[in-house]
Amino acid sequence: MKRVVLENKVAKKLKAAKKGKIIFADDFTYLGNIESINKALFRLKEKGVLIRLAHGIYLYPRTDNELGVLYPSVEEIAAAIARRDKARIVPTGIQALNKLGLSTQIPLKAIYLTDGAARTVKIGNRTITFKKTSPKNLLAKGEISRLVIQALKSMGKDNLGEEMLIRIEHILKKEKKENIMHDAKLAPGWINKILMSTIK
Repeated sequence: MKRVVLENKVAKKLKAAKKGKIIFADDFTYLGNIESINKALFRLKEKGVLIRLAHGIYLYPRTDNELGVLYPSVEEIAAAIARRDKARIVPTGIQALNKLGLSTQIPLKAIYLTDGAARTVKIGNRTITFKKTSPKNLLAKGEISRLVIQALKSMGKDNLGEEMLIRIEHILKKEKKENIMHDAKLAPGWINKILMSTIK
């Protein structure tokens, strides 16, 4: 009986939630212990109320008449995990390049630096890896400049062509100068020079 009551309470809370919301077992711990919550969420998934994205992570699905279920992006899932864990994250590598529009490649393995717990979450055929890093790597203020720093690190100093540098300079024009000046101090010397050259 308790099982049904808990499931009904969770279902009631879900009805008040926005469609498309990423749901965690941790969201309902005030209703019962985590094991019972996980079982309740699993039963709701079996009934088609939820879609399981990964262990302990569900989607309260939003559907489109033509496209069907609208799944969240890896970036949205990573951001939701970070909010839950009250952690900061910064995308690296291809993820950073893709977000800046410098690459059309969508990585199967998205890697984020974090001050939260190190972990890997498997979402279908893709993975999200959170790598523990020093606070310095998370202190950048600019949304664009911090992505540029990570993108440049992934490309490497010796792999930068003139065309890529021009594109990066153009992208950085959308960032506040004070953010670039602040973030340049946190970057390696060669990246510092690239950032600072855009605000002269």
